[in-house]
Amino acid sequence: MARHRGGRDVSGWIVVDKPAGISSTAVVNRVRWALDARKAGHAGTLDPIATGVLAVALGEATKTVPYVTEATKAYRFVIRLGTATSTDDAEGEVVAVSELRPTDGELKDALPGFVGEIMQVPPRYSAVKVDGRRAYARARAGEEIELAARPLHVERLTFIGRPDPDLCELELVCGKGGYVRSIARDLGEALGCRAHVTELRRLRSGPFNVEDGVSMDMLDALAKSPELDGFLRPLECGLAGLPELRTTREGAVRMKNGNPGLVLSAGAEYGDAAWASLDDRAVAVGTYRAGKLHPTRVFHH
Repeated sequence: MARHRGGRDVSGWIVVDKPAGISSTAVVNRVRWALDARKAGHAGTLDPIATGVLAVALGEATKTVPYVTEATKAYRFVIRLGTATSTDDAEGEVVAVSELRPTDGELKDALPGFVGEIMQVPPRYSAVKVDGRRAYARARAGEEIELAARPLHVERLTFIGRPDPDLCELELVCGKGGYVRSIARDLGEALGCRAHVTELRRLRSGPFNVEDGVSMDMLDALAKSPELDGFLRPLECGLAGLPELRTTREGAVRMKNGNPGLVLSAGAEYGDAAWASLDDRAVAVGTYRAGKLHPTRVFHH
């Protein structure tokens, strides 16, 4: 999370439609500057070449970032067939080529193999840590590294279109930790033609959709103005994937002091992660057990 001492105690979420050519960290810094916010962070990195939803949390909303990070995400992307690169995207060096071009039918037939519970090896140029160092740092230093395969839930991988024989447009809906570049790389290998990502756009991140995104131009134009505050969404948006449990004023006080508090409605099973609310505002998030919420994070509005 990015932090600095000055600024306002602004809390909530703002959805940015990130353009290509800028890092996720740079977007967060621009949002924090534009809103003069004391604390900010994002829920899921986008590569500099990628566009689309970057959900930025401010103030108390940063406590809900892990729950958005765990949520499903949707991507629309284009892969180039016939070429593999060192980074699995268009920014890398070409490492292999193929003259083979699968038919539309062959492409569609290959997609079910990447749906469901799969194992995925992250790209060599990724933020995954290997012996305490980022994989991309080791790769840039010329080190040969082997990354372990990781489980990934893929809800859907859909064929969208074929602009020309070399390009294919797909849509992916997946859980936490999915790499679109790995999907492109592995699909190319499965088809025997090699492939890499040329365009990538995140359409959705948990409860946040690209249609709700603020452009960087609008962000800059409204910077430091009250109008920009109107684009802030409540911190409770970050808890949309968890059951909401109502509490009493006494229960709220107990939870804010770090103690289990009574909840009045039980839309959760024993041991579930859930959040407690009072007057439609989040009090705490934690674990539900026998009529009480045991808080792990509390919110100060």
